[in-house]
Amino acid sequence: MTTAQLSRVFLTGLSGSGKSTVAKLVAALLGWQAVDTDALIEEAEGRSIAEIFAGDGEERFRALERKEITGAAALDNVVVATGGGAILDIDNRRTMADGGLVVYLQAQPETLVQQQRLRHTGKQRPLLAGAEPREKLAQMLAERHRYYALADVTVDTEARTLSQVADAVVGVVRENNAWFASHPERLLLPEEREQPPDAGPVWVEAPSRRYPAYVGWGLLDRMGELLREAGLDGTAYVISDSEVLPRHGDRVLHSLRAAGFESAAFAIPAGEANKTLATAATVYDWLVAQRAERGTTLIALGGGVVGDLVGFVAATYLRGVPLVQAPTSLLAMVDASIGGKVAVDHKEGKNLIGAFYQPRLVAADVSTLKTLPQRLLVEGCAEAIKHALILDPKLLDDLEARADDLLRVEPALAVDIVRRNVAIKAAVVADDERDTGRRAILNYGHTIGHAIEAAAGYQIGHGAADAIGMTAAAEIGRRMGVTPEALVDRQRAVLERFGLPTKGPKLDVESVLAAITLDKKVTAGVVNWVLLEEAGRAVVRSDVPEALVREVVSEVLS
Repeated sequence: MTTAQLSRVFLTGLSGSGKSTVAKLVAALLGWQAVDTDALIEEAEGRSIAEIFAGDGEERFRALERKEITGAAALDNVVVATGGGAILDIDNRRTMADGGLVVYLQAQPETLVQQQRLRHTGKQRPLLAGAEPREKLAQMLAERHRYYALADVTVDTEARTLSQVADAVVGVVRENNAWFASHPERLLLPEEREQPPDAGPVWVEAPSRRYPAYVGWGLLDRMGELLREAGLDGTAYVISDSEVLPRHGDRVLHSLRAAGFESAAFAIPAGEANKTLATAATVYDWLVAQRAERGTTLIALGGGVVGDLVGFVAATYLRGVPLVQAPTSLLAMVDASIGGKVAVDHKEGKNLIGAFYQPRLVAADVSTLKTLPQRLLVEGCAEAIKHALILDPKLLDDLEARADDLLRVEPALAVDIVRRNVAIKAAVVADDERDTGRRAILNYGHTIGHAIEAAAGYQIGHGAADAIGMTAAAEIGRRMGVTPEALVDRQRAVLERFGLPTKGPKLDVESVLAAITLDKKVTAGVVNWVLLEEAGRAVVRSDVPEALVREVVSEVLS
């Protein structure tokens, strides 16, 4: 990219997402020119897109499309509506990245069908030709998602007017765009880089089961293939939540059915407050109604709540059925999906009812992080920072140096960072599967963090609570003479660099202290504390005075 000032916007997305209309609206708001590459092709050829496809084939159309995108990229102050498949071409992506912002207009298949019919009455659209347009669009979205996820910005068009979509795009254009200027390779898939990240799985060598943890871009679209490689067959049910299933469920189901699996999906209500025995019972009821058998695979598609709850169900339904973890949040990818801890919450504490139950495989599709709200992405960074602090100083260096890149989900970096975290967690689990020894160091910051979550009624995010917990643990370590003051300051700086809290919320200190006594790390009434001796080295101490804990907790919650 040659300039920090954006002068072009490229809109991508499937037909029906409103690209042409939004381009005109955005151009009007910015005082720029609007260009539609499909319209330019039709004008130059004197034929419709459908006629070009039918007469000359897709290869000819793609060549015409590349020509028009190259021409548009030579203009300044232009908003370009591209064809739905333009972003699949690596040359197009390189062209659009140079001085351009690529925006993906996201919509669900049902909405796309409805909008195509409303906007193109009387005009033949290839995607609507024949039966089952919704299924065609769902399949196309599954095939293209890994490319759409590369876009600089995703704007969800559901429940928004096109004017509101245009306002959202303009808001992004008017932000500081220096990051885009310094990352010309940002629209390349990880495997398209000169030095692609390792594509092989991380093997989790747990004593009870050895299994692969895959980390990559677009893995949900390979779910059926991955299950087959793991020796699974027959029926596979996707259990997700009400927010994740509409975004990613079709991709997984399409992949499963293409691989010969019988499949269906079920959604629980989203949120930590629903990680309960009562919610688990609704999943049991659904499985019974489906006549699920012991060979039925359950795929936990979602964040940590879904992974924990579905894992608990898999461990207990028919005394155990195959489990696949498909984490869609950063926190779940780097932590919750690895190691076999599955649980539901009790009103008195987090994860008090659970089991150790290893999955058959983990598939962490890093492209799903592009759909996360920024708050949830930031919270996941807390777990990566924790791993770096307790076990990997080089990872800590990289997180400090490339915080902006990770928060933008720069594809190659994000895959690399997630994979390194998975490897850290896998190594600890291999040493201590059932959390009776070394695995305790993974609880750095969690003793107070979990207590804050419980005292707040789970109205504070897990990552945010653990960031506050790590702040408290570092201060306890400093006052105990264990943690160097420079490391306390460094930890605070990196947490704040990622937008994580180091104080608050204002809670009743007694409630937090009471929740600490219910923590799983309490042994014979004594709380075991994980403290830092230096970056990359942690120690477990049981001699922390209660008065010191009360003092520090009072300070971080003030």
